[in-house]
Amino acid sequence: MTKSALLFVLPLLIATGCDNDPGKGKAKAAASAPVAAPAAAPAGAVKHSFSAADSTLEFIGAKVTGSHDGSFKEFTGSVDLVEGDLTKSSVNVEIKMASLAIEPEKLAGHLKNSDFFDVEKFPTAKFVSTSVKAGGDKGASHTVTGNLTMRGTEKSISFPATIKVEGDTVSVNAEFAINRKDFGIVYPGKPDDLIKDEVAIKLTIAAKKSG
Repeated sequence: MTKSALLFVLPLLIATGCDNDPGKGKAKAAASAPVAAPAAAPAGAVKHSFSAADSTLEFIGAKVTGSHDGSFKEFTGSVDLVEGDLTKSSVNVEIKMASLAIEPEKLAGHLKNSDFFDVEKFPTAKFVSTSVKAGGDKGASHTVTGNLTMRGTEKSISFPATIKVEGDTVSVNAEFAINRKDFGIVYPGKPDDLIKDEVAIKLTIAAKKSG
């Protein structure tokens, strides 16, 4: 095999031989056209608020040679609980994209620039639920569907979540994977170190009754 052919084939062999996929084993939150969301919470809804002070929003991205764990340090949201029935309730969250934290610092800067999240042009990401249904993949208690807006692109996604109401707290725990390209994040990475399309998301939310 010639040297030029070897340089062409080597990245393919690396990609095939390296099982470094953050979406492996995770529920796939396939993206589709956004669905109309309610303009406001129903009358009688009891707001439960959360933020980065009591909850976490983490992600894992990967390339051929390794993965990176990151998180967002600034976000706020609420669960509007209706009659104690989660299937009548809704959840929303707003994330400050510049609060992205990951190591090394150089990578954090790259993720914030126009190759990825372009945080100066698109400073926030939002999720607004459109339905919460009982039952979910991988033993989850519910399936949450809603519109995710990121990098100026809005798509409907569905993901399994375990949601509980305990006293004045609504807890939400979820792990799933999204395809970054669905939201216009298409930077491929280096020819010999390609970036995986799927990104794993982990939510750990403790929403407490407001007031």
